[in-house]
Amino acid sequence: MNSSQQDHIVTDIPTAFSDPQLVANYTQGPPRFVPGYNSMLSMAAILLGERAHDDARILVLGAGGGLELQAFAQARPRWTFDGVDPSAAMLDLAKQTLGPFASRARLHQGYIDDAPAGPFDGATCLLTLHFVDVEERRRIASEIRRRLKPGAPFVTAHFSIPGGDLERPIWLSRYSAFLAASGLEPDKAAAARKAVDGQLSILAPEQDEVILRDAGFSDPTLFYTGFTFRGWVAYA
Repeated sequence: MNSSQQDHIVTDIPTAFSDPQLVANYTQGPPRFVPGYNSMLSMAAILLGERAHDDARILVLGAGGGLELQAFAQARPRWTFDGVDPSAAMLDLAKQTLGPFASRARLHQGYIDDAPAGPFDGATCLLTLHFVDVEERRRIASEIRRRLKPGAPFVTAHFSIPGGDLERPIWLSRYSAFLAASGLEPDKAAAARKAVDGQLSILAPEQDEVILRDAGFSDPTLFYTGFTFRGWVAYA
């Protein structure tokens, strides 16, 4: 694979997941450009498994690409999944990524309202909620909660930056430096930072936790921090 393929990264977020080049190379991106990505997936599977039984049915919102579906399927051989994503191209990629595990996943094109009613034994929404505004994030969290069995775990991770406007530039500079340290050309790292700053809805960790509580989740607990990314587990 040549350098230009390896370094393809999102800079136009609204249209990114219909971009054939980005979709084709998507599965290379998160492991390189999200700090501790593979470990975060392993931790997510462990947190789900604390309460989800061996035959659990798991809802995966933002399942395009299939990386988390693949990780969870490898970790738990009897779990089944409903994966939801608005991009048909990304769902096609998820099927390819899943390979022999594809028969254990039902894939649905759309948004949270297109997800089955459940009830599910657990749910995840990874690297997704920063694409929507605060009110839609609240609604999504409530709709996920409504689809879960009582006490079921919900694992979420996304951009979340502490310290308000004063610290945001510092953390975004660290994110850009991490991209460059991971092999991205400096101009592309700078463009990625600009896209994240201008096009994503990034809250402070305290705001993220309030959204979970307001949606009816209990005990939101931070389990993952990677520079500008944070992840929580909470319970229906």
